[in-house]
Amino acid sequence: MAEKKAQNQVNIELSEEVSEGIYSNLAIISHSHSEFVVDFIRMMPNLPKAKVKARVILTPQHAKRFLKALADNVTKFENQFGKIDEPNAPAYPNMNFNTPPAQA
Repeated sequence: MAEKKAQNQVNIELSEEVSEGIYSNLAIISHSHSEFVVDFIRMMPNLPKAKVKARVILTPQHAKRFLKALADNVTKFENQFGKIDEPNAPAYPNMNFNTPPAQA
């Protein structure tokens, strides 16, 4: 039994640089038929330009599992610390990616 349990363990390495994290206050999500792309962006007040600080690319299956895991963790957080307030958020900034219009 212990041998089977050892086979299911995964060692995950977290470098010191990555462990510091990256602050993001905006995420843009796009997708194709085969992947989801999540760009994490840091917008600063009074600056007209924002930078993508990290990009995560997921398969549709991983995106769905991530959605469920995030929802579960938000519920656990609110059960422990109380409801997360959602004040009236400012409108999203105009995002021009200089891409051609979509065509069917």
